[in-house]
Amino acid sequence: MSSIHYQQCPVCGSGKIGKSLTARDYTVSKETFDIWECAACTGRFTQDVPPQHEIGRYYKSEEYISHTETHEGLINRMYHSVRKITMRSKQNWVKTAAGVKQGRLLDIGSGTGAFLHHMKLLGWDVTGLEPDADARENARNLYKLDTQSVEELFSLAPAQFDCITMWHVLEHVHDLHKYLAQIRTLLKPGGALLIAVPNYTSTDARIYGAEWAAYDVPRHLYHFSPRSMDILLQRHELKIVQKHPMVFDAFYVSLLSEKNSKGGSGMAAGGWNGLRSYWKAWRHVDKCSSIVYEIKAY
Repeated sequence: MSSIHYQQCPVCGSGKIGKSLTARDYTVSKETFDIWECAACTGRFTQDVPPQHEIGRYYKSEEYISHTETHEGLINRMYHSVRKITMRSKQNWVKTAAGVKQGRLLDIGSGTGAFLHHMKLLGWDVTGLEPDADARENARNLYKLDTQSVEELFSLAPAQFDCITMWHVLEHVHDLHKYLAQIRTLLKPGGALLIAVPNYTSTDARIYGAEWAAYDVPRHLYHFSPRSMDILLQRHELKIVQKHPMVFDAFYVSLLSEKNSKGGSGMAAGGWNGLRSYWKAWRHVDKCSSIVYEIKAY
């Protein structure tokens, strides 16, 4: 199987890169992958990842919740319970960032369509793009949504969306800079982009090290810090206007990390570490397990 070996940082282009740690794919293959870090932008990336046409097999798991909507297991049941709360947060972020109560919304990496369905019920004109055919089929069956293949991103007419969202998607995108360049053209003047990504400088990432579940190799191609996100977006004439903490991710990721490190026997420790990270995130958003970046074009 072929792989992509970076000689330069895929975030900023610097050659000042080196190995930081080795992480395991706990979800599908049980293979290990090296994670490298850039000294210039502090971005991290998974080295020797499968190319886009070969990585699909690493998503084929009933445990991959964004594609299957599985309720199996305590952690996934908790995820669904908390999702009702996070949906309200997302709708508020969208309305505030876009400056309209109803408008045109594009969700990239729409999965099974739960967020799109929620926003459609609120009166938004929604478009969803999703690379996984099974997830698109689930969106049709669950919510009667006709989401499209993500390749359609480059066929969409410019300047038509009040808001574009990527909820834990950017870290999966092979053509990072091509995507961001196209996304910028799709925003209406004054439109907003919301990007949620894991934060490897978070409290829970520091606690769990290589067993931190949000490394999620090789599906996560990049591992962003707040600094690397700022540098990346500036390259595309995009600016961060606000950062929002996804506070519940601290619990979810900590519980998954405990499962990785102890096979599920450390749930109490996971809850405690999630609480520690949650508390830090309220006081310092840059320490949050996942951060929502509210972004505008220059």
